[in-house]
Amino acid sequence: MALISAWPLVSPILFFLRCFSSSAASTEGSVFQFDIEGSSAVSEQEATVIRGQQQAVATGSWVPFAERCQEGFYRTSSGKCSPCNCNGNANRCLDGSGICVGCQRNTTGQHCEQCPDGFIGDVVRGVPTFCQPCPCPLPALANFAVSCYRKSGSVRCVCKENYAGPNCERCAPGYYGNPLLIGSTCKKCDCSGNSDPNLIFEDCDEVTGQCRNCLRNTTGFKCEQCAPGYYGDARFAKNCTECNCGGRMCDSKTGECLADSPELSTGTDCPTISCDKCIWDLTDDIRLAVLAIDENKATLLSISTGVAAQKRLNDLNLTATHLQAAMSEKKNHAVLWTIQVDDASDEMNDLLREAATLDEQGNEASSKGRLIHKETMETNNGATQLVQQLSNMRDNIQEISSKMKYYAVQQELSPEEIAQKLNVAEEMLKEIKRRKPFTNERQLADQEENAAKELLQQVEEFHERYNDTRSLVSDVLEQLSEQDVKLSDLEEALDQALNYVIQTEDINKENTASLGRHEIKQEKIKEQGDEVNSILLSARTILEGPQRVNSELSEVIKNASGFYAEIDGAKKELQEKLANLSMFDDGLVEKAMHHAHSLRELADELDRKLYGVDTNGLVQRAINASNVYENIAGYIEEANKAALLALNTTNRVKDAAGGIDTQVVYHKGKSEELLKRAMELQRTAEDSNDLTIADTTQHVNGTFARMNALRSHLMRAITKMQSAEQANTRERLEQAKLKTEEALSATMAVTQATTPMDENVRLWSQNLQDFQHNSMEYDSAVHSAGDAVKKLTEVFPQLLDKLRMVEQKAPANNVSSSIRRIRELIAQTRSVASKVQVSMMFGGQSAVEVNPKINVEELKSFTSMSLYIKLEKDNPQLAASPDRFILYLGDKNAKNYIGLAIKNDNLVYIYNLGGQDVEIPLDAKPVSTWPSYFSIIKTERIGRHGKVFLTVPSLSSTAEEKFIKKGEVLGPDSLLNLEPENAVFYVGGVPPDFKLPPSLNLPGFIGCLELATLNDEVISLYNFKHVHNIDTTTSPPCARNKLAFTQSRAVSYFFDGSGYAVARNIERRGRFSQVTRFDIEVRTPTDNGLILLMINGSMFFSLEMQNGFLYLRYDFGFSTGPVLLEDSMKKAQINDAKFHEISIIYHNSKKMILVVDRRHIKSVDNERTAMPFTDIYIGGAPTEILHSSISSQLTGSTGFKGCMKGFQFQKKDFNLLEEPGTLGISYGCPEDSLMSRKAYFNGESFIASSQKVSLFNEFEGGFNFKTLQPSGLLFYYTEGSDVLSISMDRGAVVLNASGTKIQSPDRNYNDGKTHFIITSITPERYELTVDDKKQSKKNPAKDRAGKSPDNDKKLYFGGSPLRTQQANFTGCISNAYFTRLDRDVEVEDFQQYSEKVQASFYGCPVESPPLAILHKKGKNSSKAKGNRHKKVGRDKDKISQPSIGLKKYQEANTQDTHCHLSMNPKATKHAYQFGGTANSRQEFDHIPKDFNERAQLSISLKTQSSHGMIFYVSDQKETNFMALFVAHGRLIFMFNAGHQKIRMKSQEKYNDGLWHNVIFIRGKNIGRLIIDGLRVLEEPFSSNANTWRVTEPLYIGGVAPGKAVKNIQINSVYSFSGCLSNLQLNGRSITSASQTFSVTPCFEGPLEAGTYFSSEGGYVVLDESFSLGLKFEVVFEIRPRSSSGVLLHGHSVNGEYLNMHMRNGQVTVKLNNGIRDFSTSVTLKQSLCDGKWHRIAVIRDANVVQLDVDSEVNHVVGPLNPKAIDHREPVFIGGVPESLLTSSLTTRNSFIGCIRNFMVDEKPVSFSKAALVSGAVSINTCPAA
Repeated sequence: MALISAWPLVSPILFFLRCFSSSAASTEGSVFQFDIEGSSAVSEQEATVIRGQQQAVATGSWVPFAERCQEGFYRTSSGKCSPCNCNGNANRCLDGSGICVGCQRNTTGQHCEQCPDGFIGDVVRGVPTFCQPCPCPLPALANFAVSCYRKSGSVRCVCKENYAGPNCERCAPGYYGNPLLIGSTCKKCDCSGNSDPNLIFEDCDEVTGQCRNCLRNTTGFKCEQCAPGYYGDARFAKNCTECNCGGRMCDSKTGECLADSPELSTGTDCPTISCDKCIWDLTDDIRLAVLAIDENKATLLSISTGVAAQKRLNDLNLTATHLQAAMSEKKNHAVLWTIQVDDASDEMNDLLREAATLDEQGNEASSKGRLIHKETMETNNGATQLVQQLSNMRDNIQEISSKMKYYAVQQELSPEEIAQKLNVAEEMLKEIKRRKPFTNERQLADQEENAAKELLQQVEEFHERYNDTRSLVSDVLEQLSEQDVKLSDLEEALDQALNYVIQTEDINKENTASLGRHEIKQEKIKEQGDEVNSILLSARTILEGPQRVNSELSEVIKNASGFYAEIDGAKKELQEKLANLSMFDDGLVEKAMHHAHSLRELADELDRKLYGVDTNGLVQRAINASNVYENIAGYIEEANKAALLALNTTNRVKDAAGGIDTQVVYHKGKSEELLKRAMELQRTAEDSNDLTIADTTQHVNGTFARMNALRSHLMRAITKMQSAEQANTRERLEQAKLKTEEALSATMAVTQATTPMDENVRLWSQNLQDFQHNSMEYDSAVHSAGDAVKKLTEVFPQLLDKLRMVEQKAPANNVSSSIRRIRELIAQTRSVASKVQVSMMFGGQSAVEVNPKINVEELKSFTSMSLYIKLEKDNPQLAASPDRFILYLGDKNAKNYIGLAIKNDNLVYIYNLGGQDVEIPLDAKPVSTWPSYFSIIKTERIGRHGKVFLTVPSLSSTAEEKFIKKGEVLGPDSLLNLEPENAVFYVGGVPPDFKLPPSLNLPGFIGCLELATLNDEVISLYNFKHVHNIDTTTSPPCARNKLAFTQSRAVSYFFDGSGYAVARNIERRGRFSQVTRFDIEVRTPTDNGLILLMINGSMFFSLEMQNGFLYLRYDFGFSTGPVLLEDSMKKAQINDAKFHEISIIYHNSKKMILVVDRRHIKSVDNERTAMPFTDIYIGGAPTEILHSSISSQLTGSTGFKGCMKGFQFQKKDFNLLEEPGTLGISYGCPEDSLMSRKAYFNGESFIASSQKVSLFNEFEGGFNFKTLQPSGLLFYYTEGSDVLSISMDRGAVVLNASGTKIQSPDRNYNDGKTHFIITSITPERYELTVDDKKQSKKNPAKDRAGKSPDNDKKLYFGGSPLRTQQANFTGCISNAYFTRLDRDVEVEDFQQYSEKVQASFYGCPVESPPLAILHKKGKNSSKAKGNRHKKVGRDKDKISQPSIGLKKYQEANTQDTHCHLSMNPKATKHAYQFGGTANSRQEFDHIPKDFNERAQLSISLKTQSSHGMIFYVSDQKETNFMALFVAHGRLIFMFNAGHQKIRMKSQEKYNDGLWHNVIFIRGKNIGRLIIDGLRVLEEPFSSNANTWRVTEPLYIGGVAPGKAVKNIQINSVYSFSGCLSNLQLNGRSITSASQTFSVTPCFEGPLEAGTYFSSEGGYVVLDESFSLGLKFEVVFEIRPRSSSGVLLHGHSVNGEYLNMHMRNGQVTVKLNNGIRDFSTSVTLKQSLCDGKWHRIAVIRDANVVQLDVDSEVNHVVGPLNPKAIDHREPVFIGGVPESLLTSSLTTRNSFIGCIRNFMVDEKPVSFSKAALVSGAVSINTCPAA
């Protein structure tokens, strides 16, 4: 009863202990042991079962962490061991993450997959197996790279800061050392701060560190000492001062004068020597030289072989790299299979052994497993019984518990009773613990369990290894199978080779037998040859008679040729002398010669007196400006000498001159007839070998008779010529006398213009007699030059008028060439005047009207001007009236203008654009605080926005004060509309009769002004139209100190493209030697230009820039002709508006080396020949040189535009402005002139930049544009889903802002003129203004909150690489601006844009692209098939095909009766030839309605090309597409199914030149490709049919530019080269293409090179690099198939044209030069249409045109147009659109036939690179018959 009463307390304790026991059993293995009364002993098996069940009771099971994964494995989060992924470079990795630990072989990364910085992997792509130190320049030992990488098979290094070179093999600028020397590093140059401050780095020797060019009178290795003759502290105080010792030396520290000679030691008998300064200088130089030699010696000894070592190491490094790759590849290919077979065999043996071992272990494990299983079953049974007992126990406990609760309720126990019962329960519990019925069984069960687990783990490991082995067996078997296949292939190849050897032996046997037979035949032939030789010997004896006759005939021919040459020479000489007679008289010659000699003497005297005192270079520049007058005088002297010679010669031949032309023509014809007959007789005599002796005798007698007759005929002709009439002689001499008088009057005008020069030279000479470095004398001399310029400029217009009259009246070529020469001199004079950098003094009443060079159209939207200003502050007038006028540029009526003035002590910038004045006062710097020297003013206006800048330089340093003020027009006006005839430019004041606007109506300026630039063009006050009250004697110009400029101005020279510098006798500064070197630095944004030129007869040397890259060509008299050295690899682009150092090195007189920025570009070898030159031209050359015999060797005659500095020959500097002969260059490098404010786009180009802008939030922007194209994308910008674009659509300007479109009402903006666009976006409205015409719409998204962009946005000009609805723009865009978030409004510099694709940043060809002119005013809307309008552009916007009427006419005339060849060559019916151009194609606009559901096409093709597009169709975004193309000769069918691309490729190649039938189908869920009905490829797919939609056009044979590149590889995007026919679309044939580009019928028969124009019509338009201007030569060959057709046509916007055509076999050239039409024609005796090639040449020189057809020549001289402009005209070949042909051109048919060898100015033209090939034109092939 006590026990029962204690159970309520014991049962919870037992339950707790049970849980504790289960948990402990699962964790520590300790078991709570107990027994139940009445139960039997528990066996070991039962204990094991109980323990297992106790483990199952535990909350989750896990593998003990004490059991680690083996090496190379890591434990995952799930507890499994997985292999480490360390790419074989580590053995350990972290548990859980798998990150590798302890990467080896120089690798790093989480999986040892990377190389650390300074190391490079052993593979180009993928994960490296090991990394090695970068060879930069030497691995490990001398590695100075941050990192390195492989490119194009070689290692490229990214060097540390102090190192440079492809392999870090040299020190960077500003550092010295030898990285190739182990242990050496690059250290910073230390020149004690005494090097050139203009350099970014200190200049020292890059190996030794010795400083170059020590400044501030210093010397030494580190410029640490004062130079000889100076003293002071060179290192810190930098105050080296000249010794004041009368030429003797002084102490270098104290300046104390030293004795004349050093003290001699006593006791010597040496005489006392008095040494002057030269000896001490020499001694010091020798000392320094010895030190330098020792240092160099030490350096050379440490360097070993120096540069050779460097090159050798580079070569070895590169060779080692290539050798490593080659050996690795060789090893992989040559030994791979052997290694794999051996390894596989070894591994197989190991695996077999391991499998056997595993099998044995498996058997043992199996037996042990069976035993364990038996024991487990027994344990399980025991456990089952135990469980039953425990269940019974549980029931009993529950019963006891229920009874305990019952009794606890029924009986109330006291605490003492509870304690007593608890004690009893504890005693019972202790008793239970003491009992040990299954403690031993539990221990045994645990031991058996542990043993079973270990055995099970071993079995699992064996099983895992067995599975791994089985997986490797399949790989090994597969490799063995592959090896067996390859061995079988090798065996077959050997068998085939054996068969070939057997066949070869059989053939050799046959050849041996054949050789024997041939030897027998040869013996017979030899015998027959001997018989023939005997016959020929007898024939030779017989033919001696005809040979004598032949020699006599040859003598006759020689005499006839001599007579002919004498007659022709006499004619030419008489014409030249008669022409020279019309120029001048004897008195003028003597006077001009005397005057020229006096001018020369005075100029020499002045030059001698100016030598050495021109410190600022002002007088020198004035002398350079006047050099042109000396040229004019010299030319007049030469002309007068020629005139005198002509007079004397004319007097001698006066009696023979009458009627000479008629007689010469007559006798020339007779002589030609005589010569022709004699030559026929000679040929007859030569052919007489086949005649008999009787025939020969008869021919000889006939020949003697004809010879005598011809001799008498010739004598009569000579007698008649000698007795010619003299009646016409007097008349001709009278005409010559009249023309001579007219020339005399013109020459007198020149003399009057040059007379003041004589006076000025004398005045300069007098002023400089007592010159004492006074700037007033400089100013006086300079102003005298300006006065001479003024007087000469006033006279030249009159002189030009008179010269023009003489030129039109005089027929002689000499007069015309003289006039052209004088015009060139005048142009040079004006150019020099524009560059006179000298100020003018204004006294308040003075004024200058400047002649600006710039076109007023360029000033409309953008106006920028800079000038230098200096006030005369001590002038009392200025104190009384401080407000002053400075300048005015605008209309005479003062409506549109810009101006500068001083008001209220402020500089004020004023401009008016047709409305109210805008005044911008610069109040930050009052005028009264300006310094007493020159300051710089710059004004800028773009659209409505204006700025004024003031820069105040410092005289003591390079520091500058800068001030800026902005303003803008409040109204809508944005253009400065000026008319050329009404525009004036006044500086300093205005004439009394001119009325200024009220805001500028102020007294004239008092002080000095100097103009600098106007819209980037250099301009000068001395290029004036008129001056008012300018007196140089009372108001000399102000001297300007060079420190008022920036440093770059003092060392740079600016070339504007018209001038040049010349260095005469360059060997005076250095000698041509074993190593000859030229150095120069250039900076330019232009594409082309001449940099250096040397000539000597036919020998030359030219360095040019072509398309931004260097082009060197030279010929020193080589037997092989000129040598070309060009940057063909495009390593160094020059035209990026940055300075580039160019070096030309000529080594050992046989190797030319080109170096750019100290980087080797290219070198070439030639014959060993020394340079044969003395003079060098820089930046250009005189016209007579550019047009001399070497002109054909130059790529162009364009002068250099940009900046140059540092020209050196043999490391000796030249001051180019001080060189005699330099013309038209100036100091400085104006930044504005190097900006690229313009960009030209060719229809496939665009530029882009990332800017911090938000165009949908308070935006304004604008730009100029000029085009002849009616449509194109001008500007494009996206911000999220919003798009802002400005484009042209059929001549109108369209703004599209997020779907809101604003279109200009006018549609004539493609007129080739400049137009200005302004776009404004506000929250309320969108506005578009074109040329001050505004259109606007409400902003539909006005409630959208604008926000600043988080990052930069990309905007595009001229087009976009993105897929848009508009084609890219063709034309010019300039002066662009837009509001930004991070800076003020300013003009965009396109050169700084990050993306520049095919855009040109210099020049704007108005007529380019030539095709766009066709759409002027919509006249070219000719319709093609389907009544569809043709698009226009550079292939994207197509030009219309020939009109229907023309095509029908050509089809009706299928055969020209005058032609030998058929008009339509034999061709395959309904087959078309594609290729020749990259975008040859046909376009079809009709697509069946069911095409999107099921597309089935069939086509026949024939090709030998490896790549090309056959068929393509897509939607607008090219998301859905379908294509058939050729790649590597195989046919590929591609289309998309949703986002998946389906691709089917044929196994065989079909580029075999045979016809093949192809069917390709895209069904609802399957694609098929069927070839020749035999080979079928299928590919199923799953797709929603409703989502696949494509749109027109459908392309055949090729695609439009830019199409298909999204889906097809680029090689196959280009046009298919071959024939296509029988195109069917969903079972229906399609034949009528809506557009055709370079497609012709598929010709049969032989083909040859050339371009074929078929009868279906078409033409080729040349690209913009070829144009027909005022002077050109065009040569080509034709083989017509029709006697009429247009050959060539050029057209301009102003109505001028050039047309060459055939009409009934006659070739005609017709021109209109703006005055009237004129033409010339040539008709051949034989037909042009005879099936042969004929050469045609047309040469134009201004108003003279010559036409050559084969040997026939004709020319015409048209009226001279004095206002003619050399336009870049569109050039059409083979045809022209109807809209361009005027009514006066009667031949309108296209040319039918072939054209080849087309050349313009001796440059071949490739039609495959043409701007457009329209219609049925085959570019590369012509049918031969």
